[in-house]
This record gives sequence, C-alpha cells and structure tokens, in this order.
Amino acid sequence: MNLTEEVILDPLDRNRFPVDEWALVETAFTGADIGRTETLFAVGNGYLGLRGNVDEGRDGHVQGTYINGFHETWPIRHAEEAFGFARVGQTIVNAPDAKMIRVYVDDEPLVLTLAELLSYERRLDFTTGVLSRSLVWRTPSGKRVLIRSRRMVSFTDRHLAIIDYEVTMLDADASVVISSQILNRQDGISEYDRPKASMTTDWDPRKAESFTDRVLQPRFKRASGGRYILGFRCTNSAMTIACAADHQIETANEFVESSAIGDDLAKHVYTIKAKQGNSIHITKTLSYHTSAGVPTHELADRCERTLDRARDEGIESFIARQQEWLTDFWARTDVQLPGQPVLQQAVRWNLFQLAQASMRADGQGVSAKGVSGSGYGGHYFWDTEVYVLPFLTYTSPNAARNALRFRHGMLDQARDRATELNQLGALFPWRTINGLESSAYYAAGTAQYHIDADIAYALSQYVAATGDEDFLAREAIDILVETSRMWADLGFWRGNGHGNDVFHIHGVTGPDEYTTVVNDNLYTNIMARSNLRNAVTAVRRLRYIDRDAYDAMVARLNLQDTEVAEWAFAAEAMHIPFDKGLAIHPQDAQFLEKERWDLSQTPPQNRPLLLHYHPLVIYRFQVLKQADVVLALLLQGDQFTPEEKLADFDYYDPLTTGDSTLSDVVQSIIAAEVGYHELALRYFTSGLFVDLADLHHNAADGVHVASAGGVWSALVYGFGGMRDHNGRVTLDPRLPEGWEGLTFRITLKGTRLRIDLRQAEVEVTVEAGVEAKLAVRGAPAFTVRLGQPVIVPLEHQGARTPGAPSPAAIEGGRRDDGTVITSSIPTIAHLTDFMDQVD
Repeated sequence: MNLTEEVILDPLDRNRFPVDEWALVETAFTGADIGRTETLFAVGNGYLGLRGNVDEGRDGHVQGTYINGFHETWPIRHAEEAFGFARVGQTIVNAPDAKMIRVYVDDEPLVLTLAELLSYERRLDFTTGVLSRSLVWRTPSGKRVLIRSRRMVSFTDRHLAIIDYEVTMLDADASVVISSQILNRQDGISEYDRPKASMTTDWDPRKAESFTDRVLQPRFKRASGGRYILGFRCTNSAMTIACAADHQIETANEFVESSAIGDDLAKHVYTIKAKQGNSIHITKTLSYHTSAGVPTHELADRCERTLDRARDEGIESFIARQQEWLTDFWARTDVQLPGQPVLQQAVRWNLFQLAQASMRADGQGVSAKGVSGSGYGGHYFWDTEVYVLPFLTYTSPNAARNALRFRHGMLDQARDRATELNQLGALFPWRTINGLESSAYYAAGTAQYHIDADIAYALSQYVAATGDEDFLAREAIDILVETSRMWADLGFWRGNGHGNDVFHIHGVTGPDEYTTVVNDNLYTNIMARSNLRNAVTAVRRLRYIDRDAYDAMVARLNLQDTEVAEWAFAAEAMHIPFDKGLAIHPQDAQFLEKERWDLSQTPPQNRPLLLHYHPLVIYRFQVLKQADVVLALLLQGDQFTPEEKLADFDYYDPLTTGDSTLSDVVQSIIAAEVGYHELALRYFTSGLFVDLADLHHNAADGVHVASAGGVWSALVYGFGGMRDHNGRVTLDPRLPEGWEGLTFRITLKGTRLRIDLRQAEVEVTVEAGVEAKLAVRGAPAFTVRLGQPVIVPLEHQGARTPGAPSPAAIEGGRRDDGTVITSSIPTIAHLTDFMDQVD
C-alpha cells in the first residue's frame, strides 16, 4: 500500500486514536472536537443512551442522555397553511442527566479543558460494552491525582446503567469532594454549561428543533439512603419519566456524606479526608423508566426495583452478563477482514453502533441517530427498513421482528394519514416518533410515498429469510394489504385503446430529495410493484398454509378477491421508465429534460447544496442528494440486466453529490457489482469513516445509524456479493484487490452460516443450526449442512474497471428530442467560482 492509499484508507490521527481491532481508544484529550468524540464514545442499548460526555459534566458540546421514543410535541406553524399539512412536531427530549460526578481536590475542580493532564486514555471496548477512562491530573498546587472510571449501559437489563468512579491521591494527602448529581438539563443549564448547539442561528435541517418553553414538568422526587429519584411529565406529549441513582462508597479514608434534592437537581456529596495511596471508589447505578402516561410514582417504583436488583447482585455480575451477551452478538454478526486492522477496527465500531441503536429498542423503532444524539429530532425514517433491517434480519432476527412490529403498531395512524391525503389503505409517515407525520416540508417529506414500499420490502425480506409465518399471518399481512390498497388507489391506468394499458404513479418524491413531486419516479414505481407482488403472494400463500388465519385476516381487513386481482394486474402493468436513446432508466418522467448540474465546477464551500441553494434552484437541475435509481438497482436487482445496471450507474454516479450519508454505501455496492473496484473501495471507506472521521461535519449530532447499517451491507452485499431475491440467496463475490479475505455471517431460517471469501474460493460453513441452501455465481443452488463445509472455487472477482464513471462520456450526447446534453451550475455560483480564480 502506498502513502496515498494509506491516507485514503485511514483518515484518523493514529497518535491520538491508536489501532485496536476490538476497541476505540483515545490517548489525548482535546476540547476542539468534543462534540464528535461525545458521539464516538457514547454508550447505549437501543432504549437508553448516554453520550460520551466527560464524567465531571463541565466540558461538553451537548450533555445528552436520551431514551428511545421519549419526546415532546409542539404545534407546527406554517407560514401559509393548507389542508393536510403536518400539524404536530415531535422532538426527542434530553432526559435528566444522571451520569455526572464532579470532583474537587483542595477545592479545585477538575475541568478537563483547563486541567494539566499527565496521562490520559479513554477506551470503548466492543467486547464488554464498557467505556473506561484513566487519567492523572496535576492540580494547581502540584498534587497528582489518579482518576479511573467505567460507564456501561446494560444490554441484559435495558433500564440499567452503571458508573464506577475511583479517585486516588498519588503523592500527597488532600481534601477531596465528590459530588454526584442528577440534573434536568433539558430545561435549565448549570453554570458550567455552554449555550446549547440548537440555540445557534446557523440553519441546518439535520439538527433537532429547540424548545423555548419548559418541557419537563416536575412530578415526583424522593431521597433515601444515597438513592435519589426524580420524576417528570412532558408538558405537551404527556409522556412520563423517572430517573434514579443509587450510590455506594468503598474507601479506607474518613468521609462524611450530605444530600440535597430539588425539582430539577439531586446531589449526593462525599467529603473525604483522602490519604496518599488510599483509593476512593464510588459506584453509581442508574435506572430510567418511561411511559406514554403511567404516573411518575409508578415509574419510580420500577426504578427502585431495578436498583434493588443491581445492589443485591452486584455490578460485576451485570458486567459479566454484558460480556456474555456481546460474545453471542459478535458470534452472529462479526465481519472479519484479515490483514486489514485499520478497516477492521472501523467496521466493528460501526457494527457496535448498530447494537447500541437497536438491540434493546423493544417496542420502539430505530431512530436516525439511535440514542447517541438529538440529530433529526430523534425521528424514525425509512432508513430503518432499507439500511438497518437487512443487518438485523440476517444476524439478529428477533430485533428485526421487534422493529417491524413497531411499524405495525403505527398502522391505524397510517390509515388515518392515508384518508387525510384522500387515499385508501395506509400511508406511513416519512419522519415520526409517535406515528404522526412530522415533516413540515411536504415536497421532500410526505411526498415520499415510497416509505410504504420500503416497509413492505423489509417485512417480506424478513419473512423469507426467517420463515416466520406467524408474523406474516398476524401482523405483516395487514401491512402488505393496506399498503397495496394505497398503491392501487394512488396510481392510475392509462391506455392506448389496444389493450396495452399501463399503470402510472404521479406526484411523488423518491429517495433523492433534490428532485421532488415528480411523475413515475423509477424507484417508487419498481418498489411499489414489489409491494403489490409480495402482497398478492402473501395473501394467496396464507390461504394455502393457514385457512383460519386467512379467514380472520379477510374479516379483519374486509378484503375482497377483486382487490387482490387488481394488485396483480397493476404490478405487471407498472410503468418502469426507460430511455432507449441513452439506454438508461430515467429517475422520473421529466428528469432527463433538465440541465445537468456540473458538480466538478461547484465551489467546495457550497456543499452540501441544501445549505447553500434554494430548493427551487436545485430542483431545476439533474443532480442527486443521494442514490435513487442506483438504490433500486440494489433492492430490485433481479429486475435489471447487467448492461442496464452498468449504464444506469455510469449516468447517475457523476450526478450524485453524496450530500446524504445514505449514498456512499449504496454507491459502493453497485460500483462493486458493475466492476468499478477502486471506486467501490473508496465509497466503502468514505461510508466506513463518516462518523469516525466526521466526514460530513455533523457527527456531533449523533451516529449516522443508517450509514452504519450500510457498512454491513457494503461488505456483505457489495464485496461479498450476497443477494436475496424472493427468498433465493446467492453469492457473486467482488473481493477488493489486496484483500486477503472477507468473513461474514448470515442466519437463514434459524441456521447461521459463516461465509469465508478468499480470492480463489468461497467456503460456506454451518456454525449453528442444521442446513441452508444458497447458490454461487449463477450455478445451481446447493445445501450446506452442519459439519460439512462446502468450498466453491472462484475463477475471478468480477469485472475490474479502473477509475470511475466520467460525466464526459454523457456530455455531447443527445436526448430523444435531439437536444444536446450539457452541464452547468447556477449563475451566481459560477460567477463566484470565476472571481475566486481571478483573485
């Protein structure tokens, strides 16, 4: 590997972040990028998340504690109203902060941004789920203090978090004060906090909305024997929360304790006569319980029981269980890159983030930032179904089922939303927490009807991969029926009088948010077709395998046989746009009529485009925020020929800005498939480090969970070449040059397979279960059984095309109407760029 490749493949400062394949390690503290590191070192379990704030609670970008789904509502005020606009906004609440432990030595506070640190190390261990920190602080008077801490959010008990804090005077006695606190940061900031990031004037739609009125109304407080509980009720959403902290101390030093509790602050204070070498060990156990309306005193009782169990069993038992849980997690999910330690560390960090965002969501969805930050307001998007569910479906089916059941819980509200938009069936919200559409800008939000097809795709994929017929019969079938009703009603027939009627869908927005409210969006149409086909197959199959469940479904949904027949006809007659002149699939009916945006001439300071150009400016051009047609090539790959995939990728890749973190991973997968092996690796690396290296400059708002899911897909679908179309699993590998191998796991109908991909062969082994069936490179499918690995020789790793698609290959070509294809950029941007060159 040459130096240039090293820079591309490793954007981190390895003096500060040394390579460790099973941990993220930081060896020097700085406040310069504290928002980023708060995200990188966050710990969570899918329900509860603690940002990687410093223990002492003074320095920070956003001091954050988040509960999945715990939110406040607020009225959306439109400058100009119209019927059917979203009315209720929802924003995740910063839950009471109980992770704070402040320390004073001879009345001098430890403030990391100001302190003289003689040593420092912070480690997020992927095998234990424990965030640990060790530092030596020299106080202004010259005394050296060793401080060690551990922080963990439990995967085995979703309501429990544990903090260990240890202080040791190394070379002198001192007066030490340790103040452990619970603070309501949502409604008030302490004297050490900086103004909240959301209070700045910089506009960015990716950030959460800020509140001007009080959110958490005090309802309960209790203090007893080192245990404190605060309870609150959200002003508008009426959601309730109780937060509790319990304390224990171990030390040979003399000490006294004091306490204080108010509506928004609880303190337990230890005043210690610390002797040199005598450690002070504080154990702080935390519990959070939330509800849509259960009184806070009942939630407080639940917190008490959680803390009682933690005190009785001891924190080491919970830490041991955590390690056992993660051992099982990695046995199912680990992706190994032998000989690639830099990439290996980053891959495992991303997979660990998926665990922290989803594994104990238990009845909630997976939000765009998980529980690591407040970006996007804590909302759930279609990101879950397309980017996160594949990982869960093939590695952790129970978590996948929970996420899909969460969508089923929104079905009644989706029906109401469809009615409001004058449609039959159900229309799921583009962004939401509580089931109501929360997107105030309908053109790039509500108009993304494809959310229905994305959900249907994910649940159909889940049922095919797991064989979970029970879920199909009781819940999935309802979603398939109601989404199909929506498509049949939304679309319309247009014929030529010769029996060649075609089904069209108009007035929608695809995944690309730089092109809105269009006719016959390719992605929407082909995913709607899949939705309709899957519904027809599921209904007919249910009638065959479980007549009682079928009859119950028909009665429950008032389903008519004529409806199912209509869906079948609509699916087969769906209009799939194709331009014969360019031999590509137009993104939509009018897309090719627009001028192409010349990204090569766009000033770097004007990226991302959404922060620098009015939407109308962007909408007039052929330019993509994120993969649209290319994503269709992945999800519906069996509906395109190899030649069509290559032509589509060549056309759309130069137009894709990558302004969305959803793009890199999808572009990587299709680049690998069509032969752009170097480009595939570059896109993969960019997606891999999107948060670790803060490539989009907003990692401080939380982890890009969809991108983390896409990293798994880029490895398994892209380089591993796995596809699962209609339950038929195939492998067509594309291992990068220079890689020794790639190992990943997938679970099919209860059998876990290990796929060991090497340059000359692929080996398939059953690790757990009995047997599974799959195919390699178009050959007949084979069955692999426990104890009988199968090795398939590989003659190649697919086509190898250097470089990347060039816009020059399109320039000068002609549209169907004979006009010449050219590219440009908006006038003012062009003039600005020109003046910069002159200067």
